Amino acid sequence: MRHSTMREAGLVALAEALASRGERAILGITGAPGAGKSTLGERIVRELGPGRAVLVPMDGFHLANSVLLERGLRHVKGAIETFDDAGYASLLERLRSQAPGEVVYAPHFDRSLEEPIAGSIPVRPDVPLVVTEGNYLLAESGAWPRARACLTECWFLEIDRPLRHSRLIARHVAFGKSREAATAWALGTDEANAALIEAMSHRADRVVRIRAD
Repeated sequence: MRHSTMREAGLVALAEALASRGERAILGITGAPGAGKSTLGERIVRELGPGRAVLVPMDGFHLANSVLLERGLRHVKGAIETFDDAGYASLLERLRSQAPGEVVYAPHFDRSLEEPIAGSIPVRPDVPLVVTEGNYLLAESGAWPRARACLTECWFLEIDRPLRHSRLIARHVAFGKSREAATAWALGTDEANAALIEAMSHRADRVVRIRAD
């Protein structure tokens, strides 16, 4: 495991090297809620271009709200038990050994609906780099180790807690929560998840603190 402080541009260059290996690579980006996983994943895919990289977020494997309500888990949505870990692991296994000519369709998570949308991200077999980001890529329970085994590399993003909290509160407000409810969620459910996620960082290939470009 390597610890480093890098600019996003440097991380894009590392991802480009993975895309140039001559075979399918899967890059995992993980870290606590609000660490900047989506932002980094989106930048990598944008700069490499659609012919070289595609983003397949773990959040597409959120259980539907109806399932969470049935199981009494709606109030902890985002916790590790509210994801289809076996479905996510199976998708990564399929992407790792994707057959020539086969297009795999992955789900994404629609934050405006707070629901996963199936079959919405096409992954072509000739795209050399799949970037996947999410909270629990390094978890050791359930099917998560199967997912970790599919990753060519996994990066853990570190971030100062006050900045992470402010990002989370702003995100929750942007998607409809009152500031009071957003703060309660960020410091409650999100923070409980963050403690679990940060305890997994030793399983990453690289622990990164991002400097501003």
